[in-house]
Amino acid sequence: MSVYDLIYKRRTIRKFRQERIGRSVLEKLIDAARFAPSGANLQPVKYIIVDEPEEVKEMFGYTRWAGYIAPEGTPKKGEEPVAYIVILADTEIRKQGYELDIGAAAQNIMLAALEEGIGTCWIGSIDRDNIRKMLDIPERYIINTVIALGYPAESPVVEEENGSIKYYKDENGVLHVPKRKLKDIILK
Repeated sequence: MSVYDLIYKRRTIRKFRQERIGRSVLEKLIDAARFAPSGANLQPVKYIIVDEPEEVKEMFGYTRWAGYIAPEGTPKKGEEPVAYIVILADTEIRKQGYELDIGAAAQNIMLAALEEGIGTCWIGSIDRDNIRKMLDIPERYIINTVIALGYPAESPVVEEENGSIKYYKDENGVLHVPKRKLKDIILK
């Protein structure tokens, strides 16, 4: 599948099959992130893999899901992620301006995951204090975001925006994700 096809196919997943992802695959995703562009090539982004079942279960409690359709967008029991990648900024390397590096790295993770058949949900609404305690993360690291991972148990549908960009579930429980029209985002 081409990169363009992967980009078109990638959707946020919030229902996962309860099948573990091999550690080597998770490390491969971080390896893909490692090759993302980085301002001044400083590479301040660090990662923590959370894939032990008890830690995964605890981490789930520190995440908030799908604001537009909460609580319906929160994975139900038996649909939770099976792993997480915590994305950090190392302030000893860069104190500010790391957000673009993290965005590029996160996109690489999500596209590489899709190529492996893995669904992802990039989550910014997280309980950073409890995640720091749980994973014993030193203060020098800023906890930026978390990517939830698992083999998809849903197939969201993308559609052109028609008055609202809010994603929603239809009467059959299918997630619909409106995207702005190309003609509306190219200014000149």
